[in-house]
Amino acid sequence: MEHPYGYIKNDKVYLRGFLGQDDRVIGEVKEDEASTIKYFEERFEQLKEKVAKLKNNIQENQNKGSFLMKLIHLRESLMQSDALGDFEPLIKDLSEQEDYLNEIIQVNRTKNLEVKKALILEAEEKKDDTDWKETTEFYKELKLRWIKTGPVDKENQEEIETTFNDIVQHFFENRRHFFEGLALQAEENIKVYEALVVQAREAHDFPDAKTAFEISKKIQRQWKEAGKVPAEKRQPLWDEFSKLNNRIFSRYKRTLQTGPQMNPRELMRKVETLTEEIKVLSGKPTSYELVGRAKLIQEEWRKLPPRKPREANLIVRSFQFFSDIVFEKAFLEKLVHGKYPDFDEKPESEQIQIKTALLKDLLHRDQTELEAAQNNTENFRVQSADFDIMMKKKLFAVKRKVDVKNYILKQLSFK
Repeated sequence: MEHPYGYIKNDKVYLRGFLGQDDRVIGEVKEDEASTIKYFEERFEQLKEKVAKLKNNIQENQNKGSFLMKLIHLRESLMQSDALGDFEPLIKDLSEQEDYLNEIIQVNRTKNLEVKKALILEAEEKKDDTDWKETTEFYKELKLRWIKTGPVDKENQEEIETTFNDIVQHFFENRRHFFEGLALQAEENIKVYEALVVQAREAHDFPDAKTAFEISKKIQRQWKEAGKVPAEKRQPLWDEFSKLNNRIFSRYKRTLQTGPQMNPRELMRKVETLTEEIKVLSGKPTSYELVGRAKLIQEEWRKLPPRKPREANLIVRSFQFFSDIVFEKAFLEKLVHGKYPDFDEKPESEQIQIKTALLKDLLHRDQTELEAAQNNTENFRVQSADFDIMMKKKLFAVKRKVDVKNYILKQLSFK
């Protein structure tokens, strides 16, 4: 049985040769010749649909070059397909599409070459930059842009890739050498810190408190001037160093307190008098003169012996509390006048409203800080009396700030 593009012979189905190929067997008769021919014609129609679909995809997509290999594989498969039909127009069609894609690819590769040359210029400008953090991020972003830019012609590919990579590598080599140098310097710096800890131990054991204190001040200045080291190596040294110096200072301070002591009754009367006076000031509107008097009262308080009778503990706390109120009100006054130059011209009710709003904002910050301090106290339990005392002092100080602001808010609400 004959067909325009093949024939049946000895129950074998042949496809006539095309484009220089010989006739070849593509199948055999299964039931009858007519149905067999129809089967292979339908296979050809399926191939035509594949070609049409590929052409449509090429036209509709922006990244047309991505279809080149698929097109080549499809064209090669047509040469070996088991189907009956006119393959030459399909293959010619695909070859024309290949030429079209190659033109687009060539244009794109020319554009890519220009883009990559521009990226090389950007990389060149920053290769000796020593802002390591910012420039590292710059090169990471630049490498992403390089990767996203498509390929260039093969004859330029190796040269342009090598040029770009060499520039980037130059920067990262410089950075590596810098941090290696820092690591070596850190090792030398650690020796300085270790030597200062040794001196702190010697000063701590020195019999004369004043001489030990002078040595302590000197080595603390040297500590501040010492170079950088990793925190994990510096922290243990600092913990010991600071503890020794604190003890040296405490011993020296005790020697200053061995002078004449005030009579306990006289001391109590003075404490009560100063506390009562600062309490009176805390209830008055703030003014330059009032703050000046409060500072004088504090100066008198500092002249009192640091060790006070146990029964004075509550009075001492009251003094701290009302002193804080005086200076918190002065700060609030400064804040509102800085924010509202015409504050004094506003009605009293509006003045109170402004102060209340600002104070509540400050109070919110203190309450947040108090919650954080309470959480830290609960979460960081360590077997250290010093740490426990420090955390309690911190918690008490923050709580007092909250209480002070609440007290002032009550004063404002009664106006």
